[in-house]
Amino acid sequence: MSNPRQIAFLALRDVHRRGVFADIALDKWLQKAKQQEESALIPSDRRLATELVYGCVRRMRTLDAIIDQLAKKKSANQPDDLRIILHLGLYQLRYLSTIPASAAVNTTVELTKDNKFKGLAGFVNGLLRQYIRLAEAENTDPLVLPDDEISRLAILHSFPDWIVANWCDRLGIAETEKLCTWFNQSPTLDLRINPLKTTLEEVETAFQSAGVQVARLPHLPQALRLCSGAGAIENLPGYQAGWWTIQDSSAQLVGSLLEPKPGQVAIDACAAPGGKTTHLAEMMEDTGTIWACDKAPSRLKKVTENADRLQLHSIQTLSGDSRNFTQFHQTADWVLLDAPCSGLGTLHRRADARWRQTPENIQELSQLQGELLAETANWVKPGGHLVYATCTIHPKENEEVIQGFLASHPTWEIDPPTTDSPAAHFAKPEGWITVWPHHHDMDGFFMVRLRKQQTA
Repeated sequence: MSNPRQIAFLALRDVHRRGVFADIALDKWLQKAKQQEESALIPSDRRLATELVYGCVRRMRTLDAIIDQLAKKKSANQPDDLRIILHLGLYQLRYLSTIPASAAVNTTVELTKDNKFKGLAGFVNGLLRQYIRLAEAENTDPLVLPDDEISRLAILHSFPDWIVANWCDRLGIAETEKLCTWFNQSPTLDLRINPLKTTLEEVETAFQSAGVQVARLPHLPQALRLCSGAGAIENLPGYQAGWWTIQDSSAQLVGSLLEPKPGQVAIDACAAPGGKTTHLAEMMEDTGTIWACDKAPSRLKKVTENADRLQLHSIQTLSGDSRNFTQFHQTADWVLLDAPCSGLGTLHRRADARWRQTPENIQELSQLQGELLAETANWVKPGGHLVYATCTIHPKENEEVIQGFLASHPTWEIDPPTTDSPAAHFAKPEGWITVWPHHHDMDGFFMVRLRKQQTA
């Protein structure tokens, strides 16, 4: 099975029929293709299958709107598999300029025949060619959009109305459109170098010698961004030696806000897969004690694997619900609560997150975040610090959680980043940090450092 469009079709069928996450479905079918063929998929076919799966999931609402407009039967009433096939054809025509229109049509028609819809091949061919004719007529967009601004943006950029409405309330229409556009880009890959093993300059030189281009990132002293596809991560220079780890630049900011000192006690309350835990260990020069806690023992294994590869020895793991760890009461100099959240700041990485979250989920998460914050605050010694962070940009999970906590915990206060901290560049007047992706070209994040006052 070396046909990248067939692989994409099968993965998307798992997404739509069984609710499988897009990345898991794609990996399953890429692995099956690898097992069935004498040689692995060529890189270009693998990239095309990946682009089609993530692209069709991201752009699902737009593609459905086109079907609604061009077909007699609405997209919701089409057979599930046929709807996926139409998505694949329309996605290539609308978003993949490197694929000739004729090739997009012909391969989609063949896909239709190969998947038990031979009798509807003419319908698929006709709908796709109708789209091409409309696109070529005076070079206009075949998709007719409503006048209402929220619905227009939501359909054009493929988001639920409630997400777009929230952004419009906070940013306005023009800024929201820029944010929508940013979230529909393919994600970048950032590295955090391990200063206990190497230097930024040494990693740069090694990558350049291997023909891999990297760029430094402003305000982040340990960060490098891969400028192009680099193949298998584990084959890149320095990976096996523990010179660096994959971590988005926004997540690196969280560590810089913590500023722990060697020899102290730090606790990462929701640690897996360990990117921020290992960052703590590096900043503490691998001394003192770092507890990595997580509810899922299987996920804690990833923390241990990352620590072992980076050759860090100060990390201990503990599985369980962080709301129940009374043994940590007033033991920590630093606590990091990277709270479970909706992930609405990482919609470019998580293709299906925009369709899985709801306003009701946000409310439930906000409740959980408040409970975790109230409990983990008990772990901090007087004069110690807690950093609360999320990879979401929804105020119910961020500002409102912090405001509620401070209102009921008078011995706590916001401690803004110091002027020489990398995080200072991103700080708001309130003392917390909101990273807007379209402004800073990194994942959407919220983070705030809180200080527990010394007792009298």
